[in-house]
Amino acid sequence: MASDPLFILVAVAVLIVLGILMFGIGTFGKGGEFNKKHANRIMRWRIGAQAVAVALILLFVYLRG
Repeated sequence: MASDPLFILVAVAVLIVLGILMFGIGTFGKGGEFNKKHANRIMRWRIGAQAVAVALILLFVYLRG
């Protein structure tokens, strides 16, 4: 399964979501001007990336299930 290209794509999408989430949490924790200016944009990126990841997971389950 690890050599399946769709599985690798799903794993990369999930890691991208994790990276965006950790970056967002880090900026929330630090606070300051950067957080005030970019917090909503970062979370919108996370939601978009998460939607893509969920769609890929559903596609993977549908095709391999």
